[in-house]
Amino acid sequence: MIGVVLLVHNLVPNSVTNFEKPQPYFNILLIIVFILSLLLAIANTITKKIKVFQYNSPRIGVAFALIGIYDLATAKFGWINTLFFPNPDKIFGALVNNSALLVKCLGYSVWLLIIGWVIGGILGVITGVLIGWSTNWHYWLDPFVKFLGPIPPTVLIPIALSAFPTSFAASAFLLALSMWFPVTILTNSGVASVRIDYLEVADTMGASTIQKIFKVALPASLPSIFVGLFNGICASFITLMVAEMLGVKYGLGWYINWQREIMGYANVYAGLIVLAIAFSLIITILFRIRDHFLKWQEGLIKW
Repeated sequence: MIGVVLLVHNLVPNSVTNFEKPQPYFNILLIIVFILSLLLAIANTITKKIKVFQYNSPRIGVAFALIGIYDLATAKFGWINTLFFPNPDKIFGALVNNSALLVKCLGYSVWLLIIGWVIGGILGVITGVLIGWSTNWHYWLDPFVKFLGPIPPTVLIPIALSAFPTSFAASAFLLALSMWFPVTILTNSGVASVRIDYLEVADTMGASTIQKIFKVALPASLPSIFVGLFNGICASFITLMVAEMLGVKYGLGWYINWQREIMGYANVYAGLIVLAIAFSLIITILFRIRDHFLKWQEGLIKW
């Protein structure tokens, strides 16, 4: 399929309405991917051990087929307004030409996310354990969590920008808040659902309250905690984009909004591609971390 897309891209002339000078970036990408796919196919034929390639090759083929159709609709036939929907040549050209700024913005966004995740995740686990373990803490904290938690963090952007000295600190607070609520709710649910016989066995063995929390309740609650982390991370992605578009200088959200304002839609799509790849990698890494800490549930986890 990649070979077909490569042939069509080179053999079909550009539309007469496309006055822009053709760029080689999309063609180079197709050639590189075609050669790599060919080499992997040959290696898989010999060894029969590259299961990842076997599993993902249909997806890759369909993805490039869709990109090829988009290339026909924009650069080749001019069916779509290329001002708002640039052809693949311009998009991949923007990726290459603005790579330094994109990497800088990506690093800024990831650093901001890490700060928000660490603060929000730690506070969420602590709050969830307190609510799920202690009836007194549950009495005082549960109404506060249920009152503040459902409020979308993006609604608080004007307040955060006024309350914190810098837009970076305000954005970190909003990200921590978007992480804190789901982690708190799911940790509370996990701790409150620990089987009573586990705790009775711990009591029989003379475990203290701290030991029962860290050796019994938290390990048993890890599946729920990871669900909360996934929900919080997904919510923080949305919060990050909105916060950067409104107040932060640098970051992928800031870059995308800036390029949209100056009508640089090729750069907008380039930023979206970097955003999608980065966030997909983050989710994949989190799945790996989950699998490591939940080895005792191997074969039972379905998400």
